[in-house]
Amino acid sequence: MDTKTWTEIKDTVYGKKGTTRRDELELDFESFKIGLLLRKAREDKNLTQEQLGMLVNKKRTYISRIENDGSNMTLKTLYDIVEKGLGGKVKILIEV
Repeated sequence: MDTKTWTEIKDTVYGKKGTTRRDELELDFESFKIGLLLRKAREDKNLTQEQLGMLVNKKRTYISRIENDGSNMTLKTLYDIVEKGLGGKVKILIEV
């Protein structure tokens, strides 16, 4: 049996890093992770989506959409959710 790493599978299916298809996959995955992190933080604070939405003046459906796909939100919304809604801090790292 030929066992492959996750990176090898991504290279085969989506192309090497730096290709358009692979870069889109990586970006989508990062957005998905943001949504998961927000959901976990909300649940750790014992808040419902409705309660969090009320804290940041957003509808429950919007909070749900962000938790399921964090790609379509502004930085201001991210800061509002994390800092106003969850009482946390946002730290952004830019690698060049």
